Amino acid sequence: MSIGDIVAVLRRRWYVMLPLTLISLLAGLHLYRSVPVSYQSQSSVALIDSAAVAELAPSFGNPIANAGGSLVVTADVLIRTLSGTDAARNLHALGVTDPYTVGFAANTSGPMLTLTVTGTDRGKVLRETTTLTEFAGEQLGALQAAAKVQPAYFVQTTPVVLPQTPVPQLKSRYQQVLGVVILGTTAGFTLSFVTDGLLGALRRRRAAASADARRKGRWRRRPRGRQLDATAVLTGYLALAFFIPSNLTLPGLGGVGTPANVFALLGLFWYLAAWFTGRIRPAPGTRLPRVVMCLLAASVLASYLANALRAASQKEVLAADRGLIGLLVWVSLVVLVSAGIQDRSRLDVLLRRAVVMGAVVAAIGFYDFFTATNIADKISIPGLQSAVAQITTLDRGSFTRPRSTTAQPLEFGGMLAILLPFAVQQAFDPVRRHLKAWRRWGPVVLMGGALPLTVSRTSIIGALIVVLVMVLRWKPERRWSAIGLLIGAVACFKVIIPGLIGTITALFASFLTNSDSSTQARTVKYSAIVPYLDERPLFGRGFGTFLPELFFFTDNQYMLTLAEMGLVGLLALLVLLFTGIHQGGAIRRLARTESDRELGQAFFASALVSLVIAATFDALSFPMFAGMFFLTIAAGGSYLGFVRRTAPEPATVESPCSPTSQPPADRIPVPAP
Repeated sequence: MSIGDIVAVLRRRWYVMLPLTLISLLAGLHLYRSVPVSYQSQSSVALIDSAAVAELAPSFGNPIANAGGSLVVTADVLIRTLSGTDAARNLHALGVTDPYTVGFAANTSGPMLTLTVTGTDRGKVLRETTTLTEFAGEQLGALQAAAKVQPAYFVQTTPVVLPQTPVPQLKSRYQQVLGVVILGTTAGFTLSFVTDGLLGALRRRRAAASADARRKGRWRRRPRGRQLDATAVLTGYLALAFFIPSNLTLPGLGGVGTPANVFALLGLFWYLAAWFTGRIRPAPGTRLPRVVMCLLAASVLASYLANALRAASQKEVLAADRGLIGLLVWVSLVVLVSAGIQDRSRLDVLLRRAVVMGAVVAAIGFYDFFTATNIADKISIPGLQSAVAQITTLDRGSFTRPRSTTAQPLEFGGMLAILLPFAVQQAFDPVRRHLKAWRRWGPVVLMGGALPLTVSRTSIIGALIVVLVMVLRWKPERRWSAIGLLIGAVACFKVIIPGLIGTITALFASFLTNSDSSTQARTVKYSAIVPYLDERPLFGRGFGTFLPELFFFTDNQYMLTLAEMGLVGLLALLVLLFTGIHQGGAIRRLARTESDRELGQAFFASALVSLVIAATFDALSFPMFAGMFFLTIAAGGSYLGFVRRTAPEPATVESPCSPTSQPPADRIPVPAP
């Protein structure tokens, strides 16, 4: 369905689109005039240790000040206390009835807190902010008194920013109005195509009796050029995802507001329009990834309801809303790939384009590594802002860790690791043997070579999984050649980049001996998830609500899923991951050619990489990695449907000979007349 077809449908069904659009505009105007303006006031307090700490007392008994050896932990304890239900009840008795939030001050690493109150009465908001600031100091004193700390050792709070004059929050008001207008316009858009599809089906049913006569007298104009299809739409998504830094987003949408994600949502509307009008139908046998995606979507919606039923802060509510947008983006990718692509050749084109674009991103990573810079920091696009504050160049040892156009080196390495199996499969594909060697093996060299440059265990683990899964299934000649090339590549890295192999080896050695500070910091957080899981074990706190500024970084997708979506969400995520592994194995078993067997092994390796490295960082929080993950899962389901339709039927009692054992139709001897 082309853009012209979409415009034609909207023009035909103007009586559906126009009224709903006008109603949404009027509703937005009413909302703008009736909803009062909210005001927000902030104050900041810092924690100061007692003067008695400097003295050599016989025993310094302040467990709160010594928790973790830093007042940052003390500030975290105070934040959790002020965010609890008991503190909210006490503040309500003191007159603080408007929503308030307490968190670490932005862009600071010390024990400094920001207290925020939002309400519709400007004078009341200012009074409530003052009360909240005083209550924070009183609550800290009460905590220390309950721990039987001597007053001489009390940690004190001191205001560094007094309660500010409340400022109007017009941005949230405009967002509400814009949300109503977008909702009405979207409803009109969708209903226009539903109406057009129903009326078109009715016309076809009425014309069925005279179909032959109509077919003889009908003159059909040949379409000019290639019609817009799902592969073209997904190519646009890949270009935006790979070549616009993933930290640049639309204002107000956070990390999910990347141009690629917005384009994916538009692609979903395009597919729905084509589906409602009967111009596209899902390919048979490709239902599995969509069914599994429905399970994940159900768990996300259940966690969203769980977040709505508890006393969540304003930041958590907004984060849950952004989580629903992210879920819709993932659904768009799964639907467009598994249901929108009708021809296997077009699916091959999509995977080849993904590999080529991934190779370009890897080449940018080489530039970042050898120039000790981040080229993405120099990219500025009007209308977009960075969703990650103060992204700087990350170093490990004496090496700069590249991130190319991704938000973090871990995302860069993880994304390349799940695309590397397809680059290897395409290099060996007999269909592409007519191409020059650099075109077939260039992506493999760039992606495989960029993985060690990230100087991270995640990238090396992903590369090892790809090698073990792919190489061990090859024939002995190819296998030993590949092992020799890998040994030679390691030797080249050792000569060209001295110290890199030693740094990576030291990373794994410190991991095995549990002497690495980053590993210890991650494992300590595992036990910190338990209280949140005990509080809400089934559906969690809400997808996307476990914000680092309110809680802490998990660096583990499974731990993060437990906190946000509970055991139900973790089960849905594991089902999705194992579905990708199953699809790869099924493609390999049903394949009739060696090329298809290697393709199935590539899907198997990619899904296994995702399963393992999800335990090393919060993978789905990064838009580029999440997009490639769901795209490859959906592509595996689509390929499985194509392979099943061409696979030979199993032998039965009535037909003991399989179809493959019978000669082709053009070789069956025809008896003489």
